[in-house]
Amino acid sequence: MTEYLVRFLVGGIVVSAFAVLADVLKPKSFAGLFGAAPSVALATLGIAIYQHGPSYAASQSLSMMAGAIALVINSVVVCQLLIRARIRALWATMASVVVWLIVAFSLWIIAGMQT
Repeated sequence: MTEYLVRFLVGGIVVSAFAVLADVLKPKSFAGLFGAAPSVALATLGIAIYQHGPSYAASQSLSMMAGAIALVINSVVVCQLLIRARIRALWATMASVVVWLIVAFSLWIIAGMQT
C-alpha cells in the first residue's frame, strides 16, 4: 500500500513538473510527450532503487530504453504503412505490433547478455 502511495505522490509531482515544462516549450504537442511516461518511469525507478538496489534499477532502465527504441521503430513502420502502402490504420497498427515485439525482445535479449 505504501509503495502505491509513494508512486502516486512522486508520479504526481513529476507529472506536474513535466506539465510546467511542456507549457513553456513550443509546440504544445510536447505536453502529451512529457505528461505520463517520464514521470511513471522516474517514480518506478526510484521505488526500484529503494526496494531492490541500483543494479536492479539499472536492468529495469535498460528494459525501458529497449521498449522506447522499439516504440520509435514501431511508429516509423506504422507511418510508412499508412502513407506509402495506404493501409488502414487498424491493419497497419496490428502489423507493426509484430515489428515492435521482435525489436523489443531482440534488444531485451542483447541488453540481458551485457549484464
